[in-house]
Amino acid sequence: MEETIVIKGGNRLEGEIHLQGSKNSSLPVLAATVLVDGVSVIHNCPDLTDVTAAVKILEHLGCKVTREGDTLTVDSRFVTGNSIPDSLMREMRSSIVFLGSVLGRTGQARLSSPGGCEIGLRPIDLHISSLKAMGVVIDESRGYVSCTKDKVRRDTVISLSFPSVGATENIILAGALGRGRTVILNAAREPEIRDLADFLNSCGCRVELTNQGTVIIDAVEKAHGTRHRIIPDRIVALTYLSAVAVSGGDVLITNTDTDDYRTVLPFFQRAGCEIADSKKQIRIKMNRRPRALDDIRTMPYPGFPTDAQAALMAVACFAKGTSVIVENIFEGRFKHVGELVRMGAKIKLEGRVALIDGVETLYGTRVECPDLRAGAALVVAGLAARGVTTVCSLKHIDRGYENIEACLKRVGADIERVQNAESKMQN
Repeated sequence: MEETIVIKGGNRLEGEIHLQGSKNSSLPVLAATVLVDGVSVIHNCPDLTDVTAAVKILEHLGCKVTREGDTLTVDSRFVTGNSIPDSLMREMRSSIVFLGSVLGRTGQARLSSPGGCEIGLRPIDLHISSLKAMGVVIDESRGYVSCTKDKVRRDTVISLSFPSVGATENIILAGALGRGRTVILNAAREPEIRDLADFLNSCGCRVELTNQGTVIIDAVEKAHGTRHRIIPDRIVALTYLSAVAVSGGDVLITNTDTDDYRTVLPFFQRAGCEIADSKKQIRIKMNRRPRALDDIRTMPYPGFPTDAQAALMAVACFAKGTSVIVENIFEGRFKHVGELVRMGAKIKLEGRVALIDGVETLYGTRVECPDLRAGAALVVAGLAARGVTTVCSLKHIDRGYENIEACLKRVGADIERVQNAESKMQN
């Protein structure tokens, strides 16, 4: 029987939320453990279905993985495989990051095209062209990418046409072991890139990041085991801030790092929220209907993150006035719009631009999660909607949010995960 999240809207949120570790950091760090000839202990690793999928890939490659609480221990001394089957690759989009680590460790890699959320085209062209520039011989046929590392490694300068997070991660992982220097120009600068570099450097690798978007990787012969703590999840933090912005209340979020999303905080303040932060925790108070959001344009870090766009749109649905959101990263990132409109939102789409005329009330109904961040936005909207909202297709939410219903329930939301939403609604 399918699980759903059922929300009775209207409760103010009061209390404290301890933030989970970052999904978008955990996955590349787990992939990086393949490079390690030893044991890696990864703390603050969230219990997510995407993380479970990454663990399955590690085990398929010959690693031994154990979990105790939020700590994963990965013994990768006996990596034996360099091919990942289609069934494992399809479980998550970020599985493509294993291309660089498997190639770096074994000199060869064979992977199928990855799965995950369908939020628009996310081609791996930049990954492939960058690896070719590093001397990797690549064959793309029948849905698989087969790579062989050139034994004669040369220094390489790669200039990315777009600061792709995935391509930056794959280049770093592919260039970390062996010989030579790899320089990435116009590299992604997300905090998750920094976390990956910190993990690799603690293993004895040499990865340098600059503020100008340049990454320098000096290959080493061997990486040793280490302990590492995953950074807090900035997107989940912004989701919970959005929840308070629509519901009202007073919530303290701990185990966070506000420096990683400080450029987004002014949007909450202009919406009428009171924000107080001390780097490792943030407190948000909201006692009014939100004001319309200023022109939001998603951009690569340090700009407004595309992953936070859906949750802020949920806030805009309740705001007084008209908000404008421009999606510049993924062309399929507005799939939540139709579900919000079902709840009574007034949203017009013109290509990559969404015009949101705020209304005083949304109404609970049955909605489907089309992807991870859209699903979280529907939960946010349901918290302030009148009546009962039933959120379906939780497989998407579970990819990136650890017990979202339990976290919100602890701060006063009337929310629970149930097996039979229909009977709950009748009650």
